[in-house]
Amino acid sequence: MKSGTTPKKIIVVRNDKLGDFTLALPTFELLKRNMPELEVWGLVSEYTRELAELYPAIDRVLVDPADGKALNLARSLRKERFDAVITLISTNRVGAAAMMAGIPCRLAPATKLAQIFYNWRITQRRSRSVKPEFEYNLDLARAFLQRQERCVSDQVDRPVIRTDESAIALRRAALAEQHGIAASSRWLIVHPGHGGSANNLSVQQYQRLIDGIQLGTDLTVVVTSGPGELDKARRLADRLETTTAIVHESTQGLGVFIEVLATAEFFIGGSTGPLHLAGALDVPTAGFYPRRTTSSATRWQTLNRPERRLAFMPPPTAGERDMSAIDIDAAAALIRRRYLATTTSN
Repeated sequence: MKSGTTPKKIIVVRNDKLGDFTLALPTFELLKRNMPELEVWGLVSEYTRELAELYPAIDRVLVDPADGKALNLARSLRKERFDAVITLISTNRVGAAAMMAGIPCRLAPATKLAQIFYNWRITQRRSRSVKPEFEYNLDLARAFLQRQERCVSDQVDRPVIRTDESAIALRRAALAEQHGIAASSRWLIVHPGHGGSANNLSVQQYQRLIDGIQLGTDLTVVVTSGPGELDKARRLADRLETTTAIVHESTQGLGVFIEVLATAEFFIGGSTGPLHLAGALDVPTAGFYPRRTTSSATRWQTLNRPERRLAFMPPPTAGERDMSAIDIDAAAALIRRRYLATTTSN
């Protein structure tokens, strides 16, 4: 792009998992807020396409071709004639495709070999995990906006994902009817499954945690599951002793699942997509993380307000992936205090 030329059409790349893409949403919001005339596209995976299409700050969505070939991706990018690309997490394939597509302004982290495909790089060193992933993403958008000499208003508004109250009320009523529970009861959503990117608690640990919270007979535990997670959800629901529990399998797409999460007064889960969706909805959350630096609670902090999030990791003396070392009783006590305070204030 020639110096002094204002870009009109940009594509932001975050084509990996659901949690990763959810933490990229503030980046799209920042670009659109500061350059409302800019046509903002997202390059996403098929799995996150529905969320991208629902998000108001994303004007258009391009799904990454499933064949994984850089040349086919380059053809898709070239067809749209983008002025700029911001690749939040770069790979050789995406970088090569962006360069082959002839996109004039190509911005990415200065990371490994992939950086050679970009003509603008920002040093981040994400592997050190000194700040949240969504902040690393925002830093790239800030750099882009500063080069355009735009005043960067970069406060993250909560909730990041905004929902319609009437739609959530209808979803609550539909769920209550589907599962034979009272729509007026308090709902605690627990998601014991995970996408494999981080370690999670065992079924036994989740059972001890929920039984230890002891929130009373008016609480219904909704155990949610995604693809391949139904067995674990059922095993957890069957083990619970002190509360009513139902299992809800998500089969109607991300839009409906987001509405289900929005009905919760509190969400508990491992560091995976549903936890980050709940955080983006500003639902109070309790997340369980391994100690590994690149998977830590600092790096993968949720998007809800500080008073609405709790994070638990193994102690420093434990192995970085040893989730069995987490003090479940202490976690239950803290969640109980925070949960009661949250529901009382609401």
